[in-house]
Amino acid sequence: MKLADRLRVALAAADRDHPVLLTGDFRDEDPAVAAYPAAVLVAVTDGPQPGVILTRRTETLRTHAGQVAFPGGRIDADEDAIAAALREAQEEIGLDPNRVEVIGTADRYRTVTGFEVTPVLSVVPPGLDLTPHEAEVAEVFEVPLSFLLDEANHKEGSLEWQGRERWYFEIHWEGRRIWGATAAMVVNLSRRLRWTA
Repeated sequence: MKLADRLRVALAAADRDHPVLLTGDFRDEDPAVAAYPAAVLVAVTDGPQPGVILTRRTETLRTHAGQVAFPGGRIDADEDAIAAALREAQEEIGLDPNRVEVIGTADRYRTVTGFEVTPVLSVVPPGLDLTPHEAEVAEVFEVPLSFLLDEANHKEGSLEWQGRERWYFEIHWEGRRIWGATAAMVVNLSRRLRWTA
């Protein structure tokens, strides 16, 4: 099955029989609390060894400085999640929206910083010449999809934050720590793909 088709099948899989999908940074999260809508682009390179494009944020940003993240940000009032993810990816890493095959939106994830993030799953050609926005992105890199999806690489931890216990996943790859919301969205995608394997 082609990569794009396998991803489409994974997104279409019903989750009612799979209660292991992650929804937020707190296990006792109140879904009634309002959150800012945001979107990220999960761009999978369609090569012999598919990879996922990630960024490392600059150390000068007010929030999440130095963290690994998908390209993305807030959804503006006049756009949907797909439009926002494509716009942010173009702004942050110079990814031409015309080179992106959008597969669909994946499971939303709520962050401790007050965002409800919609991952937009997509396929892009391998070897694209990407240019990081120097004020926001310190580095653009690719992690093999097979590594990210391997459950053995998903490490779970917890810490106390603002008086509450916070659970998170982290994935380590070549000296980089992928954790928090980014890792959780990867874990959700991994679980969906396992259901459709």
